[in-house]
Amino acid sequence: MTDCVFCSILDDEIPSYGVYEDDETYAFLDANPLARGHTLVIPKTHAETLGDLDDGGKAVFETTRRLAPRTADAVDAPAYNLGLNNGEEAGQEVPHAHMHIVPRFDGDGGGPIHALQPSPPSIDDEELAEIADSVRDA
Repeated sequence: MTDCVFCSILDDEIPSYGVYEDDETYAFLDANPLARGHTLVIPKTHAETLGDLDDGGKAVFETTRRLAPRTADAVDAPAYNLGLNNGEEAGQEVPHAHMHIVPRFDGDGGGPIHALQPSPPSIDDEELAEIADSVRDA
């Protein structure tokens, strides 16, 4: 894909601060970090969303699993968040699937995943059961 910034990084057309690479994935520091050490893990094959990845993105998740604690250790962070914005409505800005590793520090002002939705919907047990059925049937 010629207009994908991450594909351009993979093709060495755009510089990056790489931290890890294997046959299927590449990890590099985010150019607009939310924290020191904010790292992105991408598949080397272009796929716009998680659902577009072969094998459900196993390689991306395995690289993230191995790299996340090492990234936190490298910047002396006691914790980290993992995030995957899947689709424009979810905040995905680059249409190439990618996982964020965001080191977290005491007093950094960040919040838990539930802070993403300040006004969550009220869903009763009946609707929860209907949603569960729909997901199972999908």
